[in-house]
Amino acid sequence: MDTIYLLFIVLLAAFLGFELIRKVPATLHTPLMSGSNAISGITLVGALVSAGSGSGMLTTLLGTAAVALATINVVGGYLVTDRMLGMFRKKDGK
Repeated sequence: MDTIYLLFIVLLAAFLGFELIRKVPATLHTPLMSGSNAISGITLVGALVSAGSGSGMLTTLLGTAAVALATINVVGGYLVTDRMLGMFRKKDGK
């Protein structure tokens, strides 16, 4: 029965997240991504704790996958943010 509740929470969170992001104007996506990198960093710490807990093979595998995906998210977010900020830098007068 707990599995059904947890599945419901995950599906509800995915639906609400999709609806929230869908309604954000395109001009705000990159600044919001910049702010969400801090949240992804927290996710990365939680994934590291999960991967290193040693409480089972499945936990270790899922934690390792979470570490990889959170790392990709954080690095990609910072690269996109850097590129966006580069558009606002002054260009040389050549």
